[in-house]
Amino acid sequence: MIAGVDFTAIAVTFVCHDGNKNFLMHKRSQHTRDEQGKWDWGGGKLEYGETIEEALQRELFEEYGCRGVVELTFPPLTYFGQEGNVKTHWIALGHLIRVDRNEVKNNEPRSIDEIGWFALDALPQPLHRGVEMDIQTYRPLIKQFLKL
Repeated sequence: MIAGVDFTAIAVTFVCHDGNKNFLMHKRSQHTRDEQGKWDWGGGKLEYGETIEEALQRELFEEYGCRGVVELTFPPLTYFGQEGNVKTHWIALGHLIRVDRNEVKNNEPRSIDEIGWFALDALPQPLHRGVEMDIQTYRPLIKQFLKL
């Protein structure tokens, strides 16, 4: 069975920042499942038997080779998508995470073409469709929390 296709899947997602108004994103490579060439925050599927915090730290380390501190939990979001003729359904548990910029690296060079730091109001284009949806809900919460 395929997560998000044969059953509703749960993802942990993160918006990483460095404490200096810079936000970490990565450009998805041609080797990713979907949304190739688009900029994404990061995250992945919650594995069976894993807590949300464990999944966040695992995914953060897998993608960026670092650990982080969860500072804010966002409201869950529902994503309905379509990949070709296949409909997808994900529930995303989003988080604002502070990371040490000096520890961050591209830890998945096959799946990530590049990483970069950006101002919240000057994100790179094109954005992953999930990030576009996140922005509507998360931007005001991030700005309020970080006093941007």
